[in-house]
Amino acid sequence: MHTNLGWIVLGTLIFYLLSVPASFLLPLPTLFAWMVPILAWRTLAQNARRQALLLVVIGLVALFFSACNGIVLNWKDIFAINLPLLAMFVAVSFLTLTNPATEDPFLPKGKAAVLSTAVGTHLLGAVINLSVLFVFGDRLKRNGALRKEQLVVLGRTFTAAAWWSPFFVATGVALTYAPEMHWKETLVPGAIMSIIGVSYTIVEVCFFRKKTFFGYPLKKESLAVPLFLAAIVILVHYQWHQLSVLLLICILAPLGTFVFMKGRPRGATIRDFVANKISSVSSPFALFLAAGVFSSGIKSITYVYPGLFSFDNMELSPMVFALLAGIMIIVGIIGVHPVVSIAVVSPLLIPLNPDHSQLGFLFLTSWAISTCSSPLSGVGLVLVSRFNAQPKQIIKDNFLYAVVMWAIATQINIIFF
Repeated sequence: MHTNLGWIVLGTLIFYLLSVPASFLLPLPTLFAWMVPILAWRTLAQNARRQALLLVVIGLVALFFSACNGIVLNWKDIFAINLPLLAMFVAVSFLTLTNPATEDPFLPKGKAAVLSTAVGTHLLGAVINLSVLFVFGDRLKRNGALRKEQLVVLGRTFTAAAWWSPFFVATGVALTYAPEMHWKETLVPGAIMSIIGVSYTIVEVCFFRKKTFFGYPLKKESLAVPLFLAAIVILVHYQWHQLSVLLLICILAPLGTFVFMKGRPRGATIRDFVANKISSVSSPFALFLAAGVFSSGIKSITYVYPGLFSFDNMELSPMVFALLAGIMIIVGIIGVHPVVSIAVVSPLLIPLNPDHSQLGFLFLTSWAISTCSSPLSGVGLVLVSRFNAQPKQIIKDNFLYAVVMWAIATQINIIFF
């Protein structure tokens, strides 16, 4: 079973890549993706099973209710919405083959380790996106888990890049739903927010959390893979802007693995990995697919009751900005993907003729804060499924951070917009 499951997981990645130029093939990777949690259901962690089942049930009930009221979503928006992220999960899982056969147990520790881990996660994550959590997290984890302080640093400093990085999905979404937004106008306030967010986290972990921090060892060998990916992604993205960064990672991560992998012979090592180890992504598959169904269900409900989200006779004043940012952050924390709340808010605000760059900053703020504070966001699901983080602990550890960054963002909005 495990041997077949590994090849099904790999098939999800391969057929997803084939479906990009040939969209009629999309049902194949979608089918493969759903087969993974179904076949591995009994072996999934109890937390993952319970959470996935709850999300699917709520999502399907919401979709059924919406269908009874004349709202029927496309099957792709229900069952394949997170397929690109799942393909990336498979691609970056190969990067574990680049780790040293015997890891140095003496990771750097102390305040310097906090600084290097935070800055490294932020800068590299701004380019190679979610895969930085795999590269850094896999290096830091012990017995399959990360310490609370490590989870805080990785989650916050990575998501803070959403405020300014053009490589982040958040920027693409903001440019889509605030079509006249000028990225250069959000760059400075976004960079300020990210610096504040990273600094806040460093100070908290260094001076207010009394646990010894073990950080990422910034050595040539340990940085080779992320630097390789970052350099290639920048180069390719510069030449072909239309290619999504997620797609680039799906292609480049396996190629980077082949170049830097430690095992020999390469072919036999890869076959063994697919047959015996790659099925460890089953829990992320279950959670991401279930989260997609849940998100689609919530989205369909907003279509049934559009009047509840009407903003007639309003303008994007500082008060409205603060209120909307707070609401979008809260619904993001409870599990609604930021793109859903953005898709709901955008058509309601555009008729008010707001400053589109201000609107874009609103979207980026809600994305950056909610994704690090929610166990159901892409980042949260990675931390829960791969590094055994507790969902309640993610919310608890980031609640004050979310409130403080929301308050600062409202002031930055007043200063710049």
